[in-house]
This record gives sequence, C-alpha cells and structure tokens, in this order.
Amino acid sequence: MMMAKKQDVRIPVYSISVVGLSGTEKEKGQCGIGKSCLCNRFVRSSADDFYPEHTSVLSTSDFGGRVVNNDHFLYWGDINRLMEDGSEYKLNVVEQTEFIDDQTFQPHRSTALQPYIKRAAATKLASAEKLMYFCTDQLGLEQDFEQKQMPDGKLLIDGFLLCIDVSRGMNRNFDDQLKFVTNLYNQLGKTKKPVVVVLTKCDEGVERYIRDAHSFALNKRNLQVIETSARSNVNVDLAFCTLVQQIDKRGKLKNISYFEALKQQSQQIATAKDKYEWLISRHVKNHNETWQNVSRKIVSLPEYQDYVYLEGTQKAKKMFFQHIAHLKQVHIDRRRSFYLNSLPHIFDSLIPCLDEIDSLHWSKVIQLLTTKEDFLKYFVVLDDVPWDLTSHIDKDDDRVPYDLLDTPPAEQVYTAHLEKLRNERKRSEMRKAFKENLESSPFITPGKPWEEARSFCMHEEFYQWLDEVEYLDIYNKHQKQIIDQAKDDFQELLLEYSELFYELGLDAKPSKEKMGVIQEVVGEEVRFKSLQKLQADRDALILKHIHFVYHPTKETCPSSPVCVDTKIEQLVGSKLRSFDRNQKNSLSDPNVDKINLVILGRDGLAREMANEIRALCTNDDKYVLDGKTYELSLRPIEGNVRLPVNSFQTPTFQPHGCLCLYNSKESLSYVTDSIDKSREWTSGRRDNHLGQLPLVLILIGRRGDTGGETLQNLIHHGQQTASKLHSTFLDLASTSIGYGRNINEKQINNILKVLMDTKRNLNLRSSSASIKDLADAELRIVMCLMCGDPTSIDDVLLPFLQTQTCKASQCGSNSVVLELSIGTQKRRIELSILSYHSTFNIRKSCLVHGYIFFYSAKRKASLAMLRAFLSEVLDIIPVQLVAVTDSSLDVLDNDVNREQVTEGEELAQDIDGRFVTVHCGQHPPHKIDIFQPFFKDVVEKKNIIEATHMYDNVAEACSTAEEVFNSPRAGSPLCNSNILDSEEDAEPPPPYTVVKDEVCVPTLSKDQTKLSVELDGNNFSFSSLASTFENRLSIKVPPPVKPKPTVHFDIKSDLPYFEQGSKDGQRKSLSSVSWPPTDGFDPSDYAEPMDAVVKTRPEEENIYSVPHDSTQGKIITIRNTNKAQSNGSGNGSDSELDSSSLERQRKMSLVSKPLLYRDKSKKLGRFSSFRTSFSVGSDDELGPMSKKSEEESGKGDNAVNYGPDVEDHRKRNLLRSLRRTSRKPTKLKPRLSLTKSNYFGVPLVAVVSNEKPIPIFIEKCIDYIETQGLSTEGIYRVSGNKSEMESLQRQFDQDNSLDLVEKDFTVNTVAGALKSFFSELPDPLVPYNMQVELVEAHKINDREQKLQTLKEILKKFPKENCEVFKYVITHLHKVSQNSKSNLMTSENLSICFWPTLMRPDFTTMDALTATRSYQTIIELFIQQCPFFFYNLPITEQTGVAPHSPTAVVANTSFQSPSPVTVPPLPPQSPPPSVLQSPVQSVQQATLQTEHQTL
Repeated sequence: MMMAKKQDVRIPVYSISVVGLSGTEKEKGQCGIGKSCLCNRFVRSSADDFYPEHTSVLSTSDFGGRVVNNDHFLYWGDINRLMEDGSEYKLNVVEQTEFIDDQTFQPHRSTALQPYIKRAAATKLASAEKLMYFCTDQLGLEQDFEQKQMPDGKLLIDGFLLCIDVSRGMNRNFDDQLKFVTNLYNQLGKTKKPVVVVLTKCDEGVERYIRDAHSFALNKRNLQVIETSARSNVNVDLAFCTLVQQIDKRGKLKNISYFEALKQQSQQIATAKDKYEWLISRHVKNHNETWQNVSRKIVSLPEYQDYVYLEGTQKAKKMFFQHIAHLKQVHIDRRRSFYLNSLPHIFDSLIPCLDEIDSLHWSKVIQLLTTKEDFLKYFVVLDDVPWDLTSHIDKDDDRVPYDLLDTPPAEQVYTAHLEKLRNERKRSEMRKAFKENLESSPFITPGKPWEEARSFCMHEEFYQWLDEVEYLDIYNKHQKQIIDQAKDDFQELLLEYSELFYELGLDAKPSKEKMGVIQEVVGEEVRFKSLQKLQADRDALILKHIHFVYHPTKETCPSSPVCVDTKIEQLVGSKLRSFDRNQKNSLSDPNVDKINLVILGRDGLAREMANEIRALCTNDDKYVLDGKTYELSLRPIEGNVRLPVNSFQTPTFQPHGCLCLYNSKESLSYVTDSIDKSREWTSGRRDNHLGQLPLVLILIGRRGDTGGETLQNLIHHGQQTASKLHSTFLDLASTSIGYGRNINEKQINNILKVLMDTKRNLNLRSSSASIKDLADAELRIVMCLMCGDPTSIDDVLLPFLQTQTCKASQCGSNSVVLELSIGTQKRRIELSILSYHSTFNIRKSCLVHGYIFFYSAKRKASLAMLRAFLSEVLDIIPVQLVAVTDSSLDVLDNDVNREQVTEGEELAQDIDGRFVTVHCGQHPPHKIDIFQPFFKDVVEKKNIIEATHMYDNVAEACSTAEEVFNSPRAGSPLCNSNILDSEEDAEPPPPYTVVKDEVCVPTLSKDQTKLSVELDGNNFSFSSLASTFENRLSIKVPPPVKPKPTVHFDIKSDLPYFEQGSKDGQRKSLSSVSWPPTDGFDPSDYAEPMDAVVKTRPEEENIYSVPHDSTQGKIITIRNTNKAQSNGSGNGSDSELDSSSLERQRKMSLVSKPLLYRDKSKKLGRFSSFRTSFSVGSDDELGPMSKKSEEESGKGDNAVNYGPDVEDHRKRNLLRSLRRTSRKPTKLKPRLSLTKSNYFGVPLVAVVSNEKPIPIFIEKCIDYIETQGLSTEGIYRVSGNKSEMESLQRQFDQDNSLDLVEKDFTVNTVAGALKSFFSELPDPLVPYNMQVELVEAHKINDREQKLQTLKEILKKFPKENCEVFKYVITHLHKVSQNSKSNLMTSENLSICFWPTLMRPDFTTMDALTATRSYQTIIELFIQQCPFFFYNLPITEQTGVAPHSPTAVVANTSFQSPSPVTVPPLPPQSPPPSVLQSPVQSVQQATLQTEHQTL
C-alpha cells in the first residue's frame, strides 16, 4: 500500500520562459543577448550538445516548420532536476524571441500579432505539434534529430528569466537595452510570476554594465540577479534552480558570484583534464596509435566521459593528438640520443688514428667517413631529409642517418673524440716516460711501496698528467715484474749453491744453525739483498728450495711445470711410439698378458692359497680367462712387509692385485697392519701404485672348525675391515665352499676380471732397477740434465733417439735401449734420461754402470748441481761430463762460458772422468761416437760395479733393523733407506728387495765373474747367498733352521778394483780375498728374515712447511714420520759406515769400500766443512743434553749456547739475529667472500638476533649435514666444488628460505660453504683477545684444572660468538661420534677447523709458536663438548693425548683373544720455542689445515 501511494506521487512540473532583448538588428544589434545559449546549456549541458551559434533570421519555410511552427518562441524541451532537499522536479523551458525574415529583415508574421514585450509576458502558450528545438541545423532537417513535441501543445508559464547581456554588443547601446528590459519587466510584473534577472555573457562582461544591471534589479523590489556564462557553463543551473525555488517557495539558494563560480568550474575541468591525460598516457604508448582505436577502448571509462562532458569530444581528440606528437618527439629524441651515443664507437672504429684527422675540418672528416670500407655498416643514406621526418624513425635499423652528421651535436661528439685521441697520445707518452723512469731509477727496488717511491717522480711532467690509479697500476706492474725477476734470480742463486744445501743434509725440519749458515753464506750476494724488503718471500723461497732438496719431484721442481722429466717423457714418447711395457712377453706370444698377484696371509695361508691357484693353471703357469690366456706370477707374503724381502713390489714385480687371507682375528689384524704399512710406505710417491691396488679380503675356514659365534664375529669384523680398506669381501668359510682344492674356480675368475679391468687403467712402471732388469740390457747408464737450462733437449737427445738400434725400454717412459758396438762387441745399453733431482732418488738403490752429466756452459747453477750430485757418486763408477754451448765462438767470446767449460774440464781431469764439449744447434748435430771412450770405461768397470751393488744389497738385507732403517745418507738429503710411517710423509724410496733366485745375476754369469763363498768347505756363488732371501718369498715349506757356520768369502774373479791402489798407480788383479769369520748375523739361521730383525725405535713426527706457488702467502705443511737417528745423526756419508753393525762385523776384511768422488777430488765438497759442523736434523733432534745446556746458558731472550760446533763469532751473531722477538698480534684480514653479499662477510652481530642467536645459514647447513652427511667419508676434509659453493651462497643470498635438500647440493659443498661462512667473517669466531687466554690455559698441566679454566674463558666470549661457537662445537662433536664411518675423529676435525675458527696471524711469532696449541684446544672443545656446554662430567680419555694416534687404534680395533701388539708411539714434540726464527716458525703449520682453510 505504501509503495503504491509512493509510486502515484507525481513530481512537480514547472514551465519557465526565458525573455530578453529581441527584435531586428536595429533594436538588438548584430548579435543576440545569449538567451538561446543559456537555454541550450541548461537543457543539454554536455559540451558536445552545446551549440554556441543560434540565429533568429529564418526563411519563411524554416519559420513555418514544425520546430518554429510560425511562433516567435522555441520549445527547448524538459529536464529533470533535484531540489536541495532531494526532491525531484521537471522543467519545461521556453525561449521568447522574435524571428526575422531573411528576405525583408522584418519580424515574421505569426498567429499573435502583438509586440515582443506583450508576447514575452504571456503566461499561456499554445502551439500544436510544436517540436523541441536543438540547433539551427535542425531547421529543415527535423527528421535527423529527435522529434519531441511540446506537451499537449500548450504550456502555462510559472516564472521568467529576464536576460541582460552585459558584454559589449555590436551596434547595441546598453542603456537602450536597459530601457527595453525595464519595459519588459513592467510587463512581466503584471503577471505576478516570479522573475529572476540573469546577466549573460559575463565572461565578456563590462563592469559598468554589470553594476547598472545590479542597480536595476535593486530598484525593482530586490530582484535576484545571477551572473552567468553559457559559453563557460558558469551558474547556468543556478539561474534556473533559483527561479524554481522562488516558484516553489521552499527556500533560497546561495547566490554565487561569477568569478567564484568560474573558479570552481575551472578546478573541475582541470581535474577532469588531469584524469583524462593520465588515461591517455596509460593507454597510448606508441606514437603510431590512431584516435579511432583509442577512443573505442576508452569511451566507457569515467575519466573519458567526465572530460568529454565538460570539454567535448573535440578537445579530447585534440589532447590525444598532442600526446601522440609528444610521444613521437620523445621517440625521435631517443633515437637521436642513441645515434649520438653510437658515434664515439663508430669514430673509434673508422677513424682511430689521430694522424689521419688531426688537421682536418669536420666537413672534411664527414667526407672521409664515406670512403671507409665499413661506412655502410654504421651509416645509412636516406632519400628524404631530415631523417626525423621520414619513416626511418620507425625502422629497426640501428645505423646512423648520414644527414645527422651535419648537426651541431654530431660535430661536438667528433670534437670530443679528437680531444680524447690527443689526450690518449699524451697519456701514452707519459705512461711510457713513467715506466722508463721506473726502469732506469736505481732507487726503485723490489718491494718498495709506492709511498716511498713517489718522491722520486713528483716533479716530472708525467706526474701532472697521470691519475693516482694509473700510477699505482704501472708501478704495481713494474714491481711485479722486478719482484718476479728478483725471485727468479734468487732461485737461481740457491741452485748455484746446491752443494751447500746437499752438504747440510737438510731434512723436514732444518735446524736454526743450518738456516743461519744458509743466510750467512748467501747473505752477501746481491741477489739475496735485492729481496731485503721482501724477507717473508725470501724465507719462503728458501723453505721451498729446502723442500725441493728434501723431496725432489716434478711438482716441487723450481722449473715446474716444464721440468726436464716432463720434456723427456714427451720427447721419448713422440720419438718411440712403438713403446711396449711387456716387450719381451709380446715377442714370445702377443696373445699372452701377465698378471702379478700378491697373496697376503700369515700362518701358511698365503703359500697354501698360492698352491691352490697354481693347481688351476697349466703346466707353464698359464691361466685361461674368458678365452684369453694370462701368465700368472704369484708372490705369497707372510712376514713383515716393511722388510725388503716381503715388500709388495720389487724392481721385477709390480703387483696388479692382492688377495688378503685370514681365518682368525690375529691373521685379520696382520692383514690390516700390512696393508696400512705398505700404503704408508709409498704414500705421496708419484708411482704410488699400492694406493690403487685392488684388494680382495677372503675369510678362510679353519680345518675342523664348524663355525658358530666365532665365525659370525670373523665375518662381521672382516666386513668392517673390507669397508675400511675399500676392498671386496669374500666369505669362503660360511658358504660351504671350504678350503683346499675345493675353491670355486668361478670366484677366482671374477677376482681376476676385476684385477684385469684395474690393470688396464694403471700406468705401472718400475721406479728403479736391479740386476734382474738387465735381462734385456747389459749396461745401465743414467744421463742427467739440469732443469731450466737454456739448451734444447732435442739437440742433446736426438743423436741417441735417432739411432737405428734405439727402442723403448720396459723400465719406464724416460728410458730407452741402445745396441751399440763398444770395442769388438755389441752391447745392449739401457739409457735412463732423467733430471738431476730425479736421479738423486735412485742413485743409491739402483744399479748404475755410468753417468753422463750434461751441463750448460751459460749457467753456473747447472755446473753447481752437477758438482753436488757428483760428490756422492762412488769413484768406481765412470762419469762423462758434457758442456753444452751454443757454438764454438760462444766459448771464446763469453767469459762465463769459457770459465764454465774450463772448470768442467779440470774437474773431469781431477776425477779421471771424461769430458767433451757439445755445440747445440750445429749442423750436423753431435754424434754418439764421441762417447765411445766413456762406454769402454763402463764395460771395463762393469763387474766391480755390479759386485759392489750386490754387496750393498746383501749388507742391507742382513743388517739389524737400526741399520736397515737408518743407513747412512746415500748422498741425497732424502734418506733413501728410512722407513716412513705416515700417510702424509714425503716421498720415500720404494721397498727394494734382493734378487730372485731364478734370475741369479745373468750378467755376472755371462762375463764369467765369480764371487765365491766358502761355507763349511763347500763353495757356492755369491749370487746364491743373495738369492737366499728371495727364496723366502716363494717356497712352499719353511726352510729348516741351520746352525751358525763360519763364513769365508773368497773372491776368485778378476776384480781389480777391490785392491787398494798401489804405489805405481797400476791397478792389480786380486786373485782372492778372504773374509774371516765373525760373530755377525747369518740369514740362514732363521726361518724368516724378519725374525732376525730387532724392533724398531720409536718414531718422531716431524712437521714442516713449504710455500705453495698457486696462492701467494699460502703455506702447505707436510707431516713426516722419520725413525729416530742414532746419536742424533743418520744422514752421514758412506764413509761413516764404520759405525754400523755390518761394518763392525767386517772390520777384519781385507777389502776396502770404494770412496766417493768428493773424497777423491779437492774440487768437490767446497762446503763439506758444514757437513759435520752441526748436529743432523732439527732442533727437536738435538737430544736432552743439548737442550739442557742451552736452557742453562740462556739467561736472556737472546742468550743461546751454540756449542763447540759454532765457534765463529760472525756465525754466532747471525744465528742470534734469527731469534726475533714476537710482535703484538695483528688481526688477519678475512678471506674474501665467494660472492658479493649482504649476508656473507659481514659482522656476526649483523646476522643474529636475540630471537635467532644462530645464523639461519649455519642452521640450514648443519641440519643438512646431520641428516644427509654424517657418514660421508672425509667430511670437512674433502673440499667442495668452488662453483657449487658460490652458487649455494648466491641462492641463499636471494632467498633465505632456501631448501638445501630440494636443491640437491652435495654434502662436501654444504660443508665447504659452512666453513667459508666463518672464513669470511671480519673477525674470527674465537676472538683474538680470547685466544691468548686459551693458549695460557692450555699450558696448565693438571687436566681437570685446565678444562675448568677453559670453561671459564668461554664465559668471557661475546654472547653471539659464544652461542654460535657452542652450536658449531656441538655439531663437530656429533660428527666425531660417527668417525667409524666418516673417518673424521676429533683430531681430524680440529685440524680442519682450528684455522677457520681462530684465524691466527702467521706473521707474528706468538701465533706461529702456538699453532699446535690452537689445534689441541679445538680438539679438547670437541672431545669435552658435554662438559663445556652442557655441564656433564669430564669424559675420560684413558690417558691418551688428544692428538695421539693410539686413541684411534683403541676405538677401532676389536677385542682379540690374544694380545695385539701396538706399535710404539712417537714421542710428542715439545712446543716450538719463542726464540725460534721466523723461517722455522712457519714450519709449524700443517698441510691439511692450511689447505682446507685457504
């Protein structure tokens, strides 16, 4: 009901008549007063519907049309509006006017013939079918417009709008208009209808007219006056609404002045315009857009509609085109900028030469550009110009329009290019002058900082031209150049003093005295002083050279990677492509390959297994596998593998695999110990084949043993051992295969297949040779060349390699076999071509019949190395000295060459050697015939050399353990006979053995050389005695124990060199030499040679450091375990053998041992006085008495007792100067971050908070490692891939929520990134000020008090450091608990982590002397983690020091029914003294830790 009533309510309808001055031109002027525009703007207020021009001059037809309908008023239609109270009303708008005939210019006749004043005041209007008026264009075209009739054909007028034009009307007087309005108002007043005065055209209004109009309204009962402008749409609605309110009488609207209303209207239009502009810029991005496409997109958007309503479509379109023009201009400007920016590069390419354009005008340069070959590559010539008005602006062509060059900006670019070329020329001249100044200045020395050198060039012209960056760049490059040259010169100086280094007998830890001697001897050299400002580098070079002397390899060679050995291998390999390692076997049967198999097992297991395998072979030891025949060579081993007779490899036997047999815990322990010892023996060697040797661990059932719990335990322990040894495990006991001849042939086939696959991948070669190797050659000659010599290797070697009889040798890639005519016979000679440093390693152990020494006459170091090597060669071995020169004239013209040649010739004469000069590059090259006299000497001395070599081998095999392992130095600082028990040892010699019985020295028998031994009246050959030890390896039944017989040696062959020289200088032939019986050792007394060997002495662990070439400042430290030398020595010469037990047994011998060349010639051994002046070895090897006397005599910091060996005052002062006082530690710079980051390399406080005390990166890494990698072998020791670590850090930097599992990073990569995080911290996790306290606490002897003090120091850590340190140590403790699988004990982890967590400053003495303490402290934290951080009791370690290997042995070995013999532990080295020299202090760092940290 309510809704129905509401819908029935009709809105009020009002009719308003707009009146004002009308009539002919005479009455109103040339234009109307704006009544039509006022009505148009109110009824149709949109800008597109507003027509500013309305005419009252009509034709008769138009006047009679339905729109005018012969009336003098227009019906504008109706419109709905809202009152202030929200009520709606409708208005009908009528305009009273007077239409003029376009013919007569008089008013048209209408139905009402009244004058306009009376007609305009009419309140009732009627006109049937009268249509609504739009504009003048509608007249006559009514059908094109909306046809809406006046309602009911009549209207009742409710009010009037009286219009007054306040503009300057043409031909119209305002006063006349005001009189007309006055009369009109009087007529309107009679109607009693409301009247509102409307001032039109106020936008062009005259102030006086406006005032008069207001005065008129004021005089007429205060008529309401509204100031309007239909053109600007100001107050039009207000005028009509004011009249409606007067009609409705509901109130009164606020009258707003024209200017205030205009301001509001302008603001509205401006807002709409801004929105429209934003709309256009959003939708129009390309200057090629069209209005049609854009308007269709935006027509429905309010921003467009609002603006078009206020301003119209035309203005909107105009603004669109303005925006398009702006976009086009921006595009052109962008293209112009691109072209101009391209010109410098184009000019650099086309006209880079200043001389070509320096004097040309820009116009000439433009023409010059067209002549260039690449002109069209950079420029495009357009048909139409200018280019910015053509379609070229829209083409995808980056070439520059040619007409652009005619513009001033292009000329400015050219001017800048010309100036740049001139400046570059000048700066180049200044840089050259600066560099020449540096090269010529005697004040610029290696290592001098730029701050000191600046003063020498500040007043030069180039100083004014160059920038600081350029100075530093040129100076740094020059410094690098002179430093590198100075280092090369210093290295050459060290090589020139080779005799000194080898005479000093330097070992892993050279003593302070020896280091002092080195600096004393070479200290006055200019090349030594040139590195005065680079003492650390100089000391590092000395240490590096010492490492080369002690451990000579291709890698440590100063000429690496172009070591002579590498060049020789390449040259020999290229010249002898038919190389065949098994040449002899291939000649006999090319289809037969050889397998050398070691069988390891105690209690007869090895021999019985060998018999079983031989039972499956053919009569000639052939074995058929997959259709191919192999020759099996078996080596059963049941004794101590450290003895030469039980070594895995010999000069004649290179193993391809090993069968490890056990049937008890004791035999399993023997297998494990033997494998470890063998691997330790060859660890670090270039030919370390045992490290790659395939192993098969086999459980053999005991006869009569039915298994049970014991068998299960053996299987379990065997599987664990196989995993540790990385071997295959085979159970023959529980699979009912049994033992004996029931072994499965299929299983043997599988084992041999694995061995064959591995054998193909191994490059096995003999590292040395014995008499057995001479089965293919009669003589072995070693040719030595010096690394770094300026001579060509090809010129030296090609005469040998191009010999027709030259072929490859089976003894290595650097050996060849020559068949030469020597005298009346042809001889097969094996020629081993090696560097001097490689020859040092084989000089003592190899049988060598002669040496050919090449040296460069240009180079002093070459002859110095020759002298150093020759000093330790036995004088019975012939030598040939060869001086290599460029030409014969070179010797005459060059003083150094002449002096070197003369010295070499004199040396050869002094030692009765041969000498010859060879000219490199001569045509034809030297011939091999020049060495014929030398070869004859070799043939003459062949027998005595072989007998001496055999004598030494037997003596070594028969000596005690002390003599075996500590034989006197064989001329090389590398003690060849020392046994090394650390996997990180320097490269030791291979475990050579004596000759096998089946060989029996064929060369000796061939030459009818006999060395007879009388034993119980029975004569047997000396070779039989030697082969007795080899027989122990292959016999199937242990030999019986023989009684000790009286031994007499009878030499019945022509051995002229066993007799001492006679007075007449002639060598006499000695028919026989009798060796009286002694109480010495007879090897036949024992079933196994190892039974005659006493237990070895405790070992001592040596740690020494050498600099690494790849990274400046990087130090590589190598652990070495050497046997303790008797009497503090063991590196003496062969002449010192009198103190050995073997010599004591033979001091009744009538035969004297051959001398060394050093003892024969006064020209050798010029530094021999230093050889016995010092105790051999490091300071730790001086013995307790020496140390005690030193402590008693040292009352001050520098008071040292040097002992009787250092008498020279100058030498004492030098040694004292080496003991530098420590400086205050300075913080080391953190390692640079792998990636540029805001997370890595920042202070720790920046990545933690109270809520998150642990960095999220550390949490993620440790969580990942503990879930994925606790069993990863070598974790934190094996380095991760650097690129993967960088990728991990980079991805985490971008997303801290990175999922490491999802990204599939390797465990080693995550572990490496974790360590890198701590390495990149600005300060170490363990603060420097705490490190001092930790070291002091570590010195406390009482263990419990020490741990408690360390725990108290932890509380002083900064909070964030303490939390993170606790978190990391807890993690490392957890890792160490899994050491059985990951092999990372707490000691190993501490070695890897202490440099990362503590980062000591190795430039200070305090840090260097405390390095071992640092490692032990971290190890204690890991071991006692529960005590330090979780208040649990102290973990008992059963009295084993944290770094002791026994801890590992105790944890890994299983319980054995019989006691297991634990090797004696090495004595703990005391901590380095504070008074150590910096050179020695550097030796205290470790290889593993530094390698992992850096």
